[in-house]
Amino acid sequence: MQHYREQETYRIIGICMEVHRNLGPGLLEIVYKDALEIEFKENDISFEREKEYSIEYKGKVLAHKFYADFIVNEDIVLEVKAIKEFSNEHIAQILNYIKLSNSEVGLLINFQTKSLQYKRYII
Repeated sequence: MQHYREQETYRIIGICMEVHRNLGPGLLEIVYKDALEIEFKENDISFEREKEYSIEYKGKVLAHKFYADFIVNEDIVLEVKAIKEFSNEHIAQILNYIKLSNSEVGLLINFQTKSLQYKRYII
C-alpha cells in the first residue's frame, strides 16, 4: 500500500510541476488551485477541493473548522502555497490536516519559488 501512495504522490507532484511550468511563480494561491483542479479532471484523478474537517472534544464538535486545499485519491492531503518559503506554521498545518483526515501522507507545495518547491510528509 505504501508503494501505491508513493507513485500517486509523485504523479501529483508531476501535475503540480506542469501547472508551475505553465503559470510560473507570482500568482495567487487560488489561481494555482483552479489550474490544479483542471489538471486533476483531465488526468482522471479523484479529488475533493476545500475539504472540511471538524474537531471533536469530549463528544462536542468545536466551533473552528479546518479546510484542506485538496484531498486527492481519497487519502492524500495536498496543501497549496504561494509564499516566499515554508515556515514551521505551514509544516504544522499539513501535519494537522493529515491527522484530521486520518491519512498517512501529505504534500506541501509552493508555487511562488522559481522552481516548484514541495515536501512530502508521512505519519
